[in-house]
Amino acid sequence: MRTLLPSVPVSTLHNVAAITIFYSFSWLMARSFRAFTLRQRTGGGRRKAPKLLSELVSVTLFTIATMLAVSVLIGKSSGGVLASSGLIIAILGFAIRNVLADVLSGIALGLEAPFRIGDWVAFDTVTTGRVIEIGWRTTRILTADDTYMILPNSQISRQMLTNYSAPRKYYQATIQIVLGHDVPVTQARTLLKEAAKRAQDNPGMVETQKSIVRATLYSPEGITYTIRYWVSNFAFDMECRDAVLTAIDETLRKHEVSRRGTQVKLVLGQDKVVRGEQVPPPA
Repeated sequence: MRTLLPSVPVSTLHNVAAITIFYSFSWLMARSFRAFTLRQRTGGGRRKAPKLLSELVSVTLFTIATMLAVSVLIGKSSGGVLASSGLIIAILGFAIRNVLADVLSGIALGLEAPFRIGDWVAFDTVTTGRVIEIGWRTTRILTADDTYMILPNSQISRQMLTNYSAPRKYYQATIQIVLGHDVPVTQARTLLKEAAKRAQDNPGMVETQKSIVRATLYSPEGITYTIRYWVSNFAFDMECRDAVLTAIDETLRKHEVSRRGTQVKLVLGQDKVVRGEQVPPPA
């Protein structure tokens, strides 16, 4: 007797059992990997990781299971199944080449993780915002003025990226101000240090890090002074910049410093420095 059921051959039952094992194993591995990444994302002090990597692993596992299932049903090896579908894959790849470029770029972003959910990033210093979602084809960010933007992953992969939230959330911002030659360097540096110290009371500033004032350029227009200060989070970037500029203006007016030809140049994020001995900002 070659059957276990009246009309079901043993070979069919074997095939069904094999296919069930393939998909069950893929489902179990995908769930296990997803649970592992979830623990990594919810661990204390860790930044949220994108779901793209776990989704990629799930798709890969179920694709392999499907290939094995097809090979079992048609009686060919998985290599033969892949070879017979090569032409179809080539045609589909050409038809969706732009979508495929976005997806492959999304996979690269998911594996390299140059930024994660919640990070403040800037692309080519033109688009700046907080990452709220990383998908297969697009990355979505929310700018500081609450503008919702959707960027193709292939476009992001070709742009210069600045991450203001990694490896730590606080960073060093810079303001450059030019004062006239009639203001002695020693006096100007003392006043600018006083202003930077007053701005340190702003909640967005890092209290454990002192601001630095240096004379960096001597030119016909005047003497350029560079004020470096620490911002605890990019969300407070504008408030900290306003506090520093306000303190500088009040200090110069208070001491009646000549400001003929005064120029101000802002440099944001260019000097993001994190040293090994830095004391983390207060919680």
